[in-house]
Amino acid sequence: MIDRLPATPERGPLGSVGDILVGTASWTDKTLLESGWYPASADTPQARLEFYAGQFPLVEVDSTYYAPPSERTTALWAQRTPPGFTFNIKAFSLLTGHPTKPSALPKDLRPEEAGKNLYPKDLPAQAYEDVWSRFLSALDPLVETGKLGVILFQFPPWFTIRRSNKQYVQEVAKRCSPLRVAVEFRHESWFDGEDNTEETLEFLRRNNLPYVAVDMPQGHKSSIPPVLAATADLAVVRFHGHSEKWTSKDIYEKFGYRYSTKELEGWAPKLLDLASQASQVNVLMNNCYSDYAQRNAASTCPTVAAAAPIRPPIPAPAMRSGSSPTTAPM
Repeated sequence: MIDRLPATPERGPLGSVGDILVGTASWTDKTLLESGWYPASADTPQARLEFYAGQFPLVEVDSTYYAPPSERTTALWAQRTPPGFTFNIKAFSLLTGHPTKPSALPKDLRPEEAGKNLYPKDLPAQAYEDVWSRFLSALDPLVETGKLGVILFQFPPWFTIRRSNKQYVQEVAKRCSPLRVAVEFRHESWFDGEDNTEETLEFLRRNNLPYVAVDMPQGHKSSIPPVLAATADLAVVRFHGHSEKWTSKDIYEKFGYRYSTKELEGWAPKLLDLASQASQVNVLMNNCYSDYAQRNAASTCPTVAAAAPIRPPIPAPAMRSGSSPTTAPM
């Protein structure tokens, strides 16, 4: 793995407004491709990513949660986006303690006898270490080009606030160093009352770990309140929507929610306040159904642009003459 990380800007003076990058989680969802958001000319993986990068300066890659990427794939991502574009990478499910299908692992690392799902304890120690090393080394092309933002570790709903889990978060950060980790919790205990909230935020501050704030449905064990705080010089906010079918196993029912203009306008002062606490804020729309995320991300920019230095879209590179469509993923 490349033993370096692009320089992170120092936190600005108190009260100044940091850089705000707005983007979406994914650019290849099938319902997005069917929505008409992409022009007809964007009919290849390369053309779609180039078009997306001409609209937004940031994207979150969620496919890496389901299976580790290959270095060839991340190299293509880097080649197809302009300088200054940022990829946030969602950590592979096995590394966050989520159930993982055996088929998601490289063939040589799959246990001979495996159930429907795998957990870290199901792998030999060396195989588990190899999963880590291969996942991280696959990100080298993004590191080399200065396009890797953070690795998002979204922990499962049963990952509660306790010492052993805090130790694992610290282990994750150490394993990924010098690459940067951002942390999203999905169990209510981390923010259950003022004491737990402060304990959680202070833990992240001590370890210089960016906290991932969320907007999501409330009233579930997995519900985290919309607490906005900067625990490092980078802050991240993910918008999951407010679907009434949040517990559905159908991902499109779960995230099929489009924010209204009024809702986004209500978030503008909160994002500006957060930007005054950090050098950079990443705002990501994760309501990935049809073109909801892309439309909402585009609407978010003008609501805060008048008072904050929104990172503008970066002109996408022109497709090279004679280039041909590729079948590489994403």
